[in-house]
Amino acid sequence: MKARLHFGLAFALMCLVGALALVIGHRSVLAINGFSDNQELPLPPLAPIANSGVSFIVRGLEPSVRVDAQGTVYVSSIRGVPTGVDLHRYYAAADGPVGLGGTYPFKYEGQPDNCGILPNGCANNSLDPLGIGLGGGDVDIAVNYPQGGIPNLVLTSLTLAPGVTGTHSTDRGDHFSAPNPVVALIPGDDRQWIDGFGRQNVYLNYHDAATFNIDVQLSNDGGNTYLAGFAEAIDPQTFPAAGGVPATNSANIAGQIKVDRSSCPSRGNLYQIFVAPDSVTENLTGGALRSIYVGASTDVNLGLPAFTFTDTKVFTGPAGAQNQGAGNLFPALAVDDFGFVYAAWSVNSDIFYSFSTDQGTTWSSPINVSFPVNGGHANLFPWIAADANGHVGIVWFGDDRAGNSNDRASLEPGHPASQGAACTSGTTCMQGWAQWNVYYAESVNGHDATPFFVRNVISDHVIHRGTISTGGLGGGADRSLADLFQIAFDPQHFANVAFSDDHLINTEVSGSDNGFDNPTSRRKIRANFTHQLAATAGFVVGGNCAGQPPPPGGEKITGGGQIASQTPGLTANFGFVANNDKPNASLSYHDDGATGGSIDVHSTNTSVPSVTFQGNCSTFKGDAKVNQKLGYQYTVNACDNATSGAGKDTFFISVTGPSNFSYSDGGPITSGNIQIHKQ
Repeated sequence: MKARLHFGLAFALMCLVGALALVIGHRSVLAINGFSDNQELPLPPLAPIANSGVSFIVRGLEPSVRVDAQGTVYVSSIRGVPTGVDLHRYYAAADGPVGLGGTYPFKYEGQPDNCGILPNGCANNSLDPLGIGLGGGDVDIAVNYPQGGIPNLVLTSLTLAPGVTGTHSTDRGDHFSAPNPVVALIPGDDRQWIDGFGRQNVYLNYHDAATFNIDVQLSNDGGNTYLAGFAEAIDPQTFPAAGGVPATNSANIAGQIKVDRSSCPSRGNLYQIFVAPDSVTENLTGGALRSIYVGASTDVNLGLPAFTFTDTKVFTGPAGAQNQGAGNLFPALAVDDFGFVYAAWSVNSDIFYSFSTDQGTTWSSPINVSFPVNGGHANLFPWIAADANGHVGIVWFGDDRAGNSNDRASLEPGHPASQGAACTSGTTCMQGWAQWNVYYAESVNGHDATPFFVRNVISDHVIHRGTISTGGLGGGADRSLADLFQIAFDPQHFANVAFSDDHLINTEVSGSDNGFDNPTSRRKIRANFTHQLAATAGFVVGGNCAGQPPPPGGEKITGGGQIASQTPGLTANFGFVANNDKPNASLSYHDDGATGGSIDVHSTNTSVPSVTFQGNCSTFKGDAKVNQKLGYQYTVNACDNATSGAGKDTFFISVTGPSNFSYSDGGPITSGNIQIHKQ
């Protein structure tokens, strides 16, 4: 596994201990700064492996939080491969009234992805004899937005191999579809994210392990499969500075994909944030991931099986003392109800924020949102939510002292540079360690020239002591809280925040307690939750939509449909977008009747494609994957011969590759349409 794959696959190795009785704890203390009491989301202490007499210690890490349009709150967290993920739900009508301190009586919905590869692995919290589950490396959840009925809940979980597991629920998490362990087109991938749109559409992105581009797939069946659309979010011009070819490149860290759900002309646009080196040279020579990029797709709204992204550089910062740049860890992205786009990221010492008023084409100068409340200290793991018109919320972890979050000497005095090691002297050195809290910054005018933020601590206790690693599995600091936590707004514009916490000793597992301030004690790691108790005054629910980007210029050709297969009586499916201004092309092609066996072709941005136009025809060519393997080239000639395409427009494709591979097919399209656009 490449070193850079570590960002998503957290905690592949888990501790095994003797089986213990189930004890579930719940802690709630005083509310703080307008938020509910922080509450632990309980989990079983142990996950037994069949009748082996050993168990995995259960942890709740990297919580994802979503709130659907009916106010149902979902929180999912990971245990680590191979022990799956957990889901908690609060639906007021079924789960009961709010408790003291504003706490929610969450219902535990079990493990949606925990159907083992071997028999007898489908029960919650019970693994097959070899401990093989279908996920737990990473999790993300999304909700759909239907006009009526129960909103669909979508969940994905990561195993790396075979890849991403997908499932969904149409009854608020009480039941899930059978997990599909191969929803990603590419086997061997990393750090998936999802976002919902409309009644059934779900966008999935993940790292393709071979190129480290960010692959994007569309599901139109609520998250069962993701075969309705395809793109690569790092465009061919940006790929040399951000891609993973050759494999020694610094490459990139991908943040969450976001879809514009506004009622504005920008509705349906897709946005993808990532952090990467600033140049080709820096990428080739192990340079820091110090530049923030956002890719935008507008042709995704054409509804074709392929679409493109155009990337913009938002920010470039220094490499930093430890060559971390802006990789601390995931950059975050949000879109409000009027099409304005917002980004947040960490440089370890500060959280920065920028916004776009023209659908991701240009970006504001970065604003340091953490400095007024926690300046000079470590600040990392930002996440951002947006709704209404300019209503923005940003959360992050911040500590109480100067120093890089990975620096054990500064943040863990009296402790060797080894996780879980004893104090160099005595047994209470954690008393002098850095103390971490959850911070929240909120603005109701987030895209004004000078946005105003209110900043507060919203954790009602110290959630962690010591270092926090931003290096993934390759980091040398404390990874107890993994790599992220999240915020989501509910329909009343209240913030809902889920975060990991390890401030307690895990007394549910024997042999854990060597003293509260002793680093050899085993900590209890659980997702915690808090929510805003009242809306902030002044947010705007009307106004103008975000502006339109300038016309791209050049020519574009798009198409989707079918041609006759190489096997008589069968058809081959195609979809494409190609333009000659900053040449870019996306191609999806599939022929089950190919004479050499089924062929699946997807373009890849490992080089800049050639796109030319002559009259009503275009020829475009570039690199491709055939049946998920690199090293191929495609050439397409497509002609827009009539307004109604079937029987008149033409599509021809040829593909060449290793071992003298050759495929070609084409002719008049039997269904669909091809269209040239003058831009």
